[in-house]
Amino acid sequence: MKFLRRNPVTTQRLADTYFSIMAILVLFVLLFILGFILVKGLPVLNSGFIFGIPREMGEAGGIFPTIVGTFLLPLVALLFAVPLGVGTAIYLTEYTRENRLTAIIRFGAECLAGIPSIIFGLFGFVLFVVTLKMGWSLLSGGLTLAVMTLPTIIRTSEESIKAVPRHYREVAFSLGATKWQGITRVVLPSALSGIFTGIMLALGRSIGETAAVIFTAGSSLKMPASALDSVRTMAVHFYILAREGISMKNAYGTAALLVLIILVINTIAYYTMHKFLEKTHG
Repeated sequence: MKFLRRNPVTTQRLADTYFSIMAILVLFVLLFILGFILVKGLPVLNSGFIFGIPREMGEAGGIFPTIVGTFLLPLVALLFAVPLGVGTAIYLTEYTRENRLTAIIRFGAECLAGIPSIIFGLFGFVLFVVTLKMGWSLLSGGLTLAVMTLPTIIRTSEESIKAVPRHYREVAFSLGATKWQGITRVVLPSALSGIFTGIMLALGRSIGETAAVIFTAGSSLKMPASALDSVRTMAVHFYILAREGISMKNAYGTAALLVLIILVINTIAYYTMHKFLEKTHG
């Protein structure tokens, strides 16, 4: 009861202090992790390490094939996941009413979002690698990552489209626009920032994924010549180097470069989206 009679100004100050401390702690943990990886890994980074070919199972040489694999796998995944995910979100929000089918689709997407990545790896291995006989390949890994990231794209895109005010659509219809024209020229541009955020979340998860990739894309250190060639990503390379004790120095270097790549991608994406929103919203 004494707490309930506390001065509102004092209560507000306590709340501000508490949440500020929590935010500082989170920032400290983030900076500590980044600092630890960069301090250990930055001295390893040089042109020979970045553009060289791995030798002796990764103990010597560079990591260029793993960099190529790190970019190719998420690209293949997004080529399949983005049209399917955004299309599903458009269907759920614009082309159907709330019914049992939409409830099943949403429930399925939410269930998929909570499945551990190792399960997606086993699924991709059984379906793409064994059943469809794609082998450990870039295509198998990309399709597995597409299935894994699909729920994120569907849910973020759906919520972004729902957030577009209803009167935007009504104005478009009153000016003679068809439903498709209203979606493509009014709704999607207004929801693009949220959709793009979901795509970036899916991209970040794909780049840092290990379990699902190692079961489906393999771990070859050679440069892929086709979609059916095995590839190794930087995350998998770091995991193998550290687990097998091959070279902790190169493992830290790989991790540091991966962190820097993710930071650069996020910075470019944020800047691009900010400029787009300034252009579209004045």
